[in-house]
Order: sequence, then structure tokens, then C-alpha cells
Amino acid sequence: MVSTDVVRNVVGIIGNVISFGLFLSPLPTFIKIWRKNAVEQFSPIPYVATLLNCMLWVFYGLPIVHPNSMLVVTINGIGIVLEGAYLTVFFIYAPKDLRLKVLKILMGELAFMAVVVSVVLTVGHSHEKRSMIVGILCVIFGTCMYASPLTVMKMVVVTKSVKYMPFWLSLVSFLNGVCWTAYALLKFDIFITLPNGLGALLGFLQLVLYGCYCRSTPVVEQQNEERKKRQEVEMA
Repeated sequence: MVSTDVVRNVVGIIGNVISFGLFLSPLPTFIKIWRKNAVEQFSPIPYVATLLNCMLWVFYGLPIVHPNSMLVVTINGIGIVLEGAYLTVFFIYAPKDLRLKVLKILMGELAFMAVVVSVVLTVGHSHEKRSMIVGILCVIFGTCMYASPLTVMKMVVVTKSVKYMPFWLSLVSFLNGVCWTAYALLKFDIFITLPNGLGALLGFLQLVLYGCYCRSTPVVEQQNEERKKRQEVEMA
């Protein structure tokens, strides 16, 4: 009979593959920035937020904090590398004032991580205490990251358009949440379960919204059609 640990490792490997796909999803945006030599209206906030989230999860998965979590370390370590590459491209092509803003945020994140590491290693005298402190922070920042699509979901409902909510990204987000929730439940870890369970729920709701509005006429297009009809009537 296959042991729980083996199943958990297999699920974790699948989760690594799916998460890798999620981390690669901003790549077209940065190729566009590179080709245009300008960041235009793209915001760096999602990438600095994801970078901090990955740093926290890497620290959480280290043997000194939460043993037997190397699959958490590997994918978030890859996330740190990719987010660092994205921010490097952004930094190169951003105007000076935006560069300073990004630099200040990054310095703040590094200072925050230094404080977290110092406090955890000083105060936490056991794996349980260290896991609890870092795990709570991971839940907070992981939940914030997963909650970011809420604004896009609101836009879909208001405009009746799924233009800014790609189907494949929603699907991968849902699968990522489900996979890591299953990974956490096989050997119960509440700190991985909570943010990823929320991610699975929000991913599912995005898919439902996509099903509801993928064939509907966007509000903007309806308004344009009505405007054209009024103009035709006035000209007649």
C-alpha cells in the first residue's frame, strides 16, 4: 500500500509544476516592456508582493523552522529568482522616480525579512513556535496575494466582460490552490491549508464568472452600439 508521505510528495511535485506555470505567467508582460523599452502603466506592486511572499515561504520550509517541507522551499526559491528577474527588467526600463519607489520597497522587504529571521531564531526555541510565527505571517501575506483577483472579478461583473481575466490563468490558479490544499491536508498543515484553500475557492469563483460572462456582450460595447444608433437617428 502506498504511504501517505509518498502520495504527499507526488502531490507536492505536481504543485511545484503548476506553481512554476503561475510564476511564468507575467513573462509576456515583461517581454512587452523589453520590446517597448518602457514600463508604461504596469505596476510593480504585484511582483514585489509575490517576492516577499516567496521569501516568507522559503523561510517557513527550511528544516530549522518546519522540517520535511523541501517542496515548499524549491518552488518558492524558483519564485524568488523569477520575481527578481522581472523586477530587474522593470527597474531597467522604469523612470527614475518609479525606480526609487521600487528600491525603497525592496529595501523595506529585506529589512522586514531580517527582523523576522532574527525574532524567530531568538524567540522560537522549538520547531512548533518557529512554524507558528512564520506560518501566521505566510497566511497573512499569502491570503493578500490570493485576494488580489477580487478587483478583477468585480470588473468582470460590472463590465460583463472577461477581457482582463484570462481563462487559463484562472484555471491554473484554481488547480494550484487545490493541489497545495491537498498537499497540506495529507499531513495537516493549517498554515498551507488556509491561504491555498482560499486560493482554490477564488479560482473556482473566477471560473464560474468566466462561464457566466464569456459569451455576453460587454457593457462598453453595448454603450457604443447604443451611441451609434442614436447618432444614426439624429443624422436621419
